[in-house]
Amino acid sequence: QVQLVESGGGLVQAGDSLRLSCAASGLTFSNYALGWFRQAPGKEREFVCGVARSSAITACAESVKGRFTISRDNAKNTVYLQMNSLKPEDTAVYYCAADDSGSLFVQREMRRYGYWGQGTQVTVSS
Repeated sequence: QVQLVESGGGLVQAGDSLRLSCAASGLTFSNYALGWFRQAPGKEREFVCGVARSSAITACAESVKGRFTISRDNAKNTVYLQMNSLKPEDTAVYYCAADDSGSLFVQREMRRYGYWGQGTQVTVSS
């Protein structure tokens, strides 16, 4: 049974940093591209950042580029999202997901991801 468990969310002030973690089990971690998505109240879930099977290939949404960084540690079956210079508009539930489509690249579409975590709340106050 595949499980993805996010942690590291919380309440911070604008300009602060947070690092989210997502621990995976029940899958051969190195065989999966991984992504972070977020969903703010009243909005659709959106792509934040992704990392391919090769940790050298990453991509992030324009709204977070230069502030957020995704990385993976295959030895720990964990993917991270380092979030710096947080803004109130970054407030959302953050989800990690595993891409089971077999792609070698980062996918931005939710439908490519077959496994999802339960999410962790990030709230940025002004």
